[in-house]
Parts: sequence; structure tokens; C-alpha cells
Amino acid sequence: MSEVLYLNDETFDAQTSEGLVLVDFWAEWCGPCKMLAPILDEIAAEAGDKAKVVKINIEESMNLAKRFAVRSVPALYVMRDGEIIKSLPGVQNKSALIQALEL
Repeated sequence: MSEVLYLNDETFDAQTSEGLVLVDFWAEWCGPCKMLAPILDEIAAEAGDKAKVVKINIEESMNLAKRFAVRSVPALYVMRDGEIIKSLPGVQNKSALIQALEL
């Protein structure tokens, strides 16, 4: 069983350079982000070793938010081997996220 990883500017590249990763850019003050959090926990648990689920707090990791051109939160990206393969703006339901990850 996997858990959501909380990453920052220093840890992001090492954790996302290999494999399938669902990245969530969020902020503490964001209501929709709080709605999405339990869904991401479920996906992380179900994905196991097939995919990582990571969260980036935009206020603590401004360089990453700038690098990904995050304009609003939540902003979700699916990455494979360090490259963005899908972008999913706003709150997504569990089935849409699982479909995006192709689990």
C-alpha cells in the first residue's frame, strides 16, 4: 500500500524521474484541494507500485509552480519518466484520475 508523497523544489525531480506519477499542485487555503485530498489518498493506496501520487504545496514550492505554469489550484499532471503526458485542471473524480493513469 502506497501513500501520497509530499514533495518540494529539492525532492521533486528525484521522485518523478522514473515511472508513472500523478502530481497535485495544491494550497492550504484551497477548498477544492481539500475535497480532492481523500480521493488522492485512495488512488495512492490502490495504485501500489504501479504509480506514485505526489502533492506540491505551491506556497512552499514556488519554483515548481512557476516551472509548471500553475495558474490555479488544484492542478493535476500525469507524468511518465519525468515528462508530462496529461494535464487535468481542477477537481477530478476518482474514475477520471484512474483513467488518466491507465491503471
